[in-house]
Amino acid sequence: MAEIRLSAMAHSYAKHPAGPEDYAIRQLDHVWERGGAYALLGPSGCGKSTMLNIISGLLEPSEGQVLFDGKPVNHLSPRERNIAQVFQFPVVYDSMTVFDNLAFPLRNSGMARDRIGTRVETVAEVLELTSLLPHKARNLTADEKQKVSMGRGLVREDVSAILFDEPLTVIDPQLKWKLRRKLKQIHEEFDITMIYVTHDQLEASTFADRIAVMYEGRIVQFGTPTELFENPNHTFVGFFIGSPGMNLIPVSRCEGGVLFGDTCFPLSSALMKRLTESRSDNLRLGIRPEFIGLGEAGPDTCPAIVEDVEDLGTYQILTARLEGQALKARLPEDTRVERGQTVHLNFPSRWLKLYVDEYLVHEDPVEAAV
Repeated sequence: MAEIRLSAMAHSYAKHPAGPEDYAIRQLDHVWERGGAYALLGPSGCGKSTMLNIISGLLEPSEGQVLFDGKPVNHLSPRERNIAQVFQFPVVYDSMTVFDNLAFPLRNSGMARDRIGTRVETVAEVLELTSLLPHKARNLTADEKQKVSMGRGLVREDVSAILFDEPLTVIDPQLKWKLRRKLKQIHEEFDITMIYVTHDQLEASTFADRIAVMYEGRIVQFGTPTELFENPNHTFVGFFIGSPGMNLIPVSRCEGGVLFGDTCFPLSSALMKRLTESRSDNLRLGIRPEFIGLGEAGPDTCPAIVEDVEDLGTYQILTARLEGQALKARLPEDTRVERGQTVHLNFPSRWLKLYVDEYLVHEDPVEAAV
C-alpha cells in the first residue's frame, strides 16, 4: 500500500485549453494517506473517473505530478504502479473458471501454487463465490461477474492501492449494502489503501472513513460523513449531501446580521468581522431540513405557508414557503400539518451557516485553512 499525493495536478482533454472551463480537473493538491478507506463522491461529469484513471496510470495528467510514497510515477504504467482497479462494468475472462479468474493476477506475479489456492479461497468466501469456483465465468449473472471482477482486485496482497470506479452499478440493490460492508471488513483486516468512486452518498458514507466531494473538477471538501453533513464547506456539498439537501436562502447585509425579506438573522461578532472583509453580494444562509423546528408565533420564529407534506413512514418532509422561498423541514411522523396552513419556523443559530461566493464562512480563520 502507498500514500498517494497529487501535487499541482490538473487535466484537460483539450489540446490547447483556453481557461478553467476546459479542464476536467482544475489544479489541485491532495493526499490519500497510506491504508485509508476513501470515497470520491460527486455527480456525473465532475472529474471523478478522470482522477481515478490518472492515479492508476491510464491517463497522464496535463499538469503536475502523481507521487506514490513521495516518488513521482507520472511515467509509470498501471502495472509498474502496482495498482488494482475495478471498473463500473465487470471485466472477466469468460472462458476461464471463477477460480482461474481470481488466480490469474497471482499466477502472473509468480506466487506459489499452494498460496494461490489459499488466497483465492479466502477472497471467494468473503464474496460468497465459493460454490461458483469451478464454474465457467460465462455462465454467471451480471452481479456475480462483478463480484469476480472485484475479487481479482482484492486477491492481491502486494498492491499500492485498490481503486473502485462505481463497482456496484450492476449489483442487485439487495446485495449492495452487504458488499459495501464486505469491502469495509476487507479494508479493516488487510489495511489496504482503497479509493471508491461513486455518485451515491449512501455508498460513500457506508464505505469510507473520509469522503472527497468533487464539483466542477475541484475537491470542494474532504472530511468525515459527519463533517460533510454538519458543516458543508461549499453550497454544493450542502445541496448534494442529505435527503433532501440543505436549504440555501439568498440574503443581503443588514445591521448586525443578514436580511431575508423582512427578517434579520443576527450573526456573531466573529462572523460579522469576516463578512465585512468581503465585498461580495453573493451571500446565502444554509440550514439543513433536520434542524428547522416548528414553534409558536414569536420573535424567534418566522411564519410560512405549507405547500406540501410528504409522509415517508418514520418521518415527514414539509415544504413551506417563506417570503417567496420554498424551504424543506424534516418533521416527526406524528406532527400534524396540512397544506395551506400557516406554521412558524424556528432556525436555531447553531445550525445556520453563512456562505459567501458559495464557500462557508468560518468564525475561526484557522479552521477555514484546515
